[in-house]
Amino acid sequence: MSVAEPTADAAGWMARTGGWLRGQVPTRASMEKSVLLRPVAHRVLAPALWRFTRRSVPRGVALGALTGILFPFAHMPLAATLALPVRANVPTAVGTTLINNPLTIGPLFWAAYRIGRWMLRLDRDVPGHPIARGVEAHAGWLHWLVAQGGPATLVGLVVIAVGLAISGYAVAALAWRWRVAWRWRNRASSRAN
Repeated sequence: MSVAEPTADAAGWMARTGGWLRGQVPTRASMEKSVLLRPVAHRVLAPALWRFTRRSVPRGVALGALTGILFPFAHMPLAATLALPVRANVPTAVGTTLINNPLTIGPLFWAAYRIGRWMLRLDRDVPGHPIARGVEAHAGWLHWLVAQGGPATLVGLVVIAVGLAISGYAVAALAWRWRVAWRWRNRASSRAN
């Protein structure tokens, strides 16, 4: 067995994972029936937005990461609608929004808060930590949320969304190039044989 050939277990896992992913991404027919997309369906369902090309797929990954993180509710219709002006691949954009799901929302918001708190440097530059004392002395949770937790989490979400969009675009573009190069090598080797 060569290095390029997957084992039977790995091939089965890849087939199951691919089948699951295909089941999670809405089809063009299901999007035609969507009440939310009805006003823009004729534009979003344009055939050019559904083709997998080297430019549209990375754009779709970046758009899906951005909308999936920044808009926790209705991110799939928003990604499909925003794919039009960006000329991104609609299934890729909608599928990438699944990075925000019930399993990842807790760690995502925790990381966003930590990153935002670090970026805003809340309460570090003021001697005596008056914000922390004020939060403890006041009504508690709601005051902390408005004064400290909310802004820090929002800043962190923006940073995570932009970082994931940029890295997703780069990874998708590199994966597309690798795939094309791999196909060319296979073609050349099959012609030589």
